Amino acid sequence: MSLVLDPAAQDLLFREARTANTFTDEPVTEEQVQAIYDLVKYGPTAFNQSPLRVVLVRSAEARERLIPHMAEGNQAKTASAPLVAILAADNEFHEELPSLFPHFPQAKDVFFAERPAREQAAGLNAALQAAYFIVGIRAAGLAAGPMTGFDFAGVQKEFLDGDHTPLMIVNIGKPGEGASFPRSPRLAYDEVITTV
Repeated sequence: MSLVLDPAAQDLLFREARTANTFTDEPVTEEQVQAIYDLVKYGPTAFNQSPLRVVLVRSAEARERLIPHMAEGNQAKTASAPLVAILAADNEFHEELPSLFPHFPQAKDVFFAERPAREQAAGLNAALQAAYFIVGIRAAGLAAGPMTGFDFAGVQKEFLDGDHTPLMIVNIGKPGEGASFPRSPRLAYDEVITTV
């Protein structure tokens, strides 16, 4: 095997991990979410920028505000998931760069002075961080149910502001009965990889 990571860990993170559509009622604790973030914050991004922002939807009142913005097929599973996270890109992430990138403090002014450049960088790098977040959920022995089937403008208005762009909503918990659909095929190595 060419991979250093233990085969059981490979299965946990990738081969056996599945998107969950049902969950048990076992709660997801604050400590679990903290451990997930403390692991995945080290995933690489450009300039070490950290534009991902996560809103944890825990209260019944917040859940009631979120459900109407979900696509019909995503409402029931979002209503019943132990924890729901709204993942968003902070388009003003550059204000944190001097502390995150101390050897080049002027990076925020050199590269990110214009809002369109910031939005593009925030979207790409927050999406990378969102992927790390999903893998971190799996590393915690939990299942993730990431979704983009929701009213983006409605979620932004209800939970965020004009400086934060929603990326996805992730249901989190222990998988329940019949949690996942049959695995869809994936492209083979020679369909994806080209050597020049």
